[in-house]
Amino acid sequence: MKSPKRPSVRPPRSWSFPTPRVGSLDNGLRTLAYDLPGQHVVSVRLAVPLPLSCEPRELEGIGTIMARTLDEGTSSLSAQEMAELLERRGVALGAGVGERGLVVELDVPRRRFGDALELLRLALAEPAFGEAEVRRHVRARLADIDQDYASPGQRAAIEFISTYYPVASRLSRPTGGGPDTVAAITPADLHAYHRRHVGPGGSTLVVGGDLTELDIDAELERGLGSWRDCADRDIVGAVATESRAKGSPGIVIVDRPGAVQSELYIGGPGPWREVPGGWAPFPVLAFLVGGAPQARLDAVLREEKGYTYGMRCSFRPRVGSGLFVTSGSVRADITVEALGDALHILAAARDGFSPAETRSGIDFLSQTAPGRYATADAVADEAVSRALEGLGTEHTSRTLRDMRELTPKALRRAYRAYVEPGFEQWTVVVVGQADTLRKPLTKLARKRGMGPVRIVAAKQGTESS
Repeated sequence: MKSPKRPSVRPPRSWSFPTPRVGSLDNGLRTLAYDLPGQHVVSVRLAVPLPLSCEPRELEGIGTIMARTLDEGTSSLSAQEMAELLERRGVALGAGVGERGLVVELDVPRRRFGDALELLRLALAEPAFGEAEVRRHVRARLADIDQDYASPGQRAAIEFISTYYPVASRLSRPTGGGPDTVAAITPADLHAYHRRHVGPGGSTLVVGGDLTELDIDAELERGLGSWRDCADRDIVGAVATESRAKGSPGIVIVDRPGAVQSELYIGGPGPWREVPGGWAPFPVLAFLVGGAPQARLDAVLREEKGYTYGMRCSFRPRVGSGLFVTSGSVRADITVEALGDALHILAAARDGFSPAETRSGIDFLSQTAPGRYATADAVADEAVSRALEGLGTEHTSRTLRDMRELTPKALRRAYRAYVEPGFEQWTVVVVGQADTLRKPLTKLARKRGMGPVRIVAAKQGTESS
């Protein structure tokens, strides 16, 4: 009996991001509607341009507290009444802030879409910022800060930004503020900050889901059309990222006595999303160097040498510049060896990538895109992120299209544009036991031509020696 003939496998068709219906409300709110048949939970995302640099220096973290308390009651609803309405109508409502602005997230069954928009309008237009709710969220944020300093990964990230960016830069300090500035925030501060910075003008609302039975324009106008800018609202555009601090390269040891693991955080300059030549090479490069278990970092540090459970790297675009960051935990007894190997792997990637490596990275990222963006919330999240960058999801489609045409030569050229052959550019943070790490790391820094080695205390980040 003959074996059945194996079916041939064709290459998948190229995929592009869904095209939105673009509109606007009379109040100035820009709208993007993505009709996604079969997605019966509608995802709504609102992007309000509000860079972190807008926060008063003495009240840093006010954006985070504002975002966390938006759904804690309104001028007409108590916090409990608001919570009960959200629950009864199946609405998930939340918010957060980042470098570029405020993002409000809402997910709701399609049949409750109109009800959800009304609750969203109340939260945006007339938040209560009640005394009890504000103090509770301030206490929670202060607890978060303590936890961040206790977590090696978070502690490394905090030290990295404080070293990499100038002291005057808002980016040198945590998004959620520090203990002194957060503790100073009052309901009156929140009302003033909200009034000045949050409104429909210049903002973008994204709706993703099955919209076939919705008159989306009428629903949005009815639900959010009465939301208006305050007369004194200050609409702020994108703010370019500050340049790197002078003297930032080198090694910082965050002293953590008795640590059985060390946290490594290695970073240097990277591209922004609209970099000349296009963004397409950089997701592929991050994937090949440190984006998966089979990537170069894990192939050596995890699989071959058993130093770590995993090291990851990424390109992080910002306004007008970016970062290239590698991080992960390693066994404390081989910290210096692991750091040396990681630096060597990062530098050696300048020599390029084989055709097989290149194809594997391109295929993974381009062919899994339909799965990554298969749900309404994923589509809305991507669209709102690009909106805060002044881009649209056509940029996502263009990146995927350009990615499929990449060659090993193009990847090598893009990597070399940001990763220098030496180690003078790297800012390295090591969270671990300083008394055993100082001498060998100083020796490594001298051997590799890196900057100075200094030690800071784990809790406050102050110089300890």
